[in-house]
Amino acid sequence: MTNFTLHDKESAPQESRALLENSEKAMGRIPGLHAVMAEAPGLLEGYQQLHKLFMNSSFDDEEVTVVWQTINVENACHYCVPGHTGIAKAMGVDDAITEALRNETPLPTERLEALRDFTLAIVRGRGNVDDAAIEAFLNAGFTKRQILEVILGTAQKIMSNYTNHLANTPIDRAMQKYEWHKAD
Repeated sequence: MTNFTLHDKESAPQESRALLENSEKAMGRIPGLHAVMAEAPGLLEGYQQLHKLFMNSSFDDEEVTVVWQTINVENACHYCVPGHTGIAKAMGVDDAITEALRNETPLPTERLEALRDFTLAIVRGRGNVDDAAIEAFLNAGFTKRQILEVILGTAQKIMSNYTNHLANTPIDRAMQKYEWHKAD
């Protein structure tokens, strides 16, 4: 297995140091994911930019959480599921939503379930989604803009999920209480 360095502001490539400083300012620490991504400054910068763009999408905090966690669970990301559990708590997302996403059980509203279903269709179909799935999403009250914003969230999560799989990124101490394993 290849070992990846968990960089800090001193060990990171020069181009990543300011990016890690931004992470530390925003979160009070350098998350392990960012420490790994720092090896490739473009990856870390791209991830941070996509994160900002997705947070500023037309989705509310519950919907952002549904997109993120649906992808994290589908991709069995040992790091991101706990991380986004903590983020959801910080954003004030109802624990019932988080638990339903983590456990792949029904969400509390049909609208959120439609968002999970569409996100799964995007991920599983690699963007090849049939008209019925699109129609169901739109009929649930979502928009064409939000179809494309699910792709934005997917792009962000591919970057983090795949990095964590390859690097086996250790779960940050603050998120260890939310440890998760995909059900069989």
